[in-house]
Order: sequence, then C-alpha cells, then structure tokens
Amino acid sequence: MDIQPAVNQVETHPFFQREDLLAIAEEYHVALEAWGPFAEGRFGIFTHPVLTKIGEKYGKTAAHVALRWNLDRGVIVLPKSVTPSRIEANIAVFDFTLDDDDRAEIAKLDQGHSDIVNHADPDFVKLLHGLKIHD
Repeated sequence: MDIQPAVNQVETHPFFQREDLLAIAEEYHVALEAWGPFAEGRFGIFTHPVLTKIGEKYGKTAAHVALRWNLDRGVIVLPKSVTPSRIEANIAVFDFTLDDDDRAEIAKLDQGHSDIVNHADPDFVKLLHGLKIHD
C-alpha cells in the first residue's frame, strides 16, 4: 500500500464500543473517527440512566458523557447538528474527563453489534455497491 489510511470513520458509541477495532487502529497508527457518536438517537442515549447519572456527577448531560467517553479513548468525534444551541453544547466536553468507575459502567452498555447498520447484510452490501459517487 502506497498510502496508509490516517483516519477510519466507523460506528462507535457507548452501545457499540468497537474495542477490538480501536486496538488494531492504535497498532497501525490510524485514528478512529466516530460515525454516529450518539447512536443515531437509539437506546435512549440522551436520557439513558447510566449516562445521565455519570453526567450529573460532572454537571453534564448524557450527550456530553457519550462524547467525552469517545474522546477519552482517543476517538475523534464530530457530532452532527444543525441547531446552534446543540452545536455550542457539544463543545462543552473539554472541561472534564471520566474516571475508571465511569468507564467501567459505560463498558457494561456495549451490545457488541450495531443496531443501525449491518455491514454483513447482503442487501446492504448491494446498496453500497450500487451507489454512484463520481460521474
């Protein structure tokens, strides 16, 4: 390979943690960027009791905790929002870090698979194959 990838954008959030992929990325010096760091709103992520309880400890929201968790793992997060107040709120994650107990509680949330996209689904693979990116 002439050019090694520098960044791999993959689905990762507290409910699909991808620790195996994170380890491989670190081994090959490839940064991970979280696609769907808020799990596309699934699992009640914005009001999840574990994330909310951790957030209360720091005066933060469950969303802040989800973003900080990825940042603490060295994962790049670029949360999507078109709402100015949410964009501003999403930046408020650089004044705290999670402790070992917080990370242990979040680790228990891992489902070990995606509920958003199944990349092994033949129909999804066909859909991707049929996408036209360039003329």
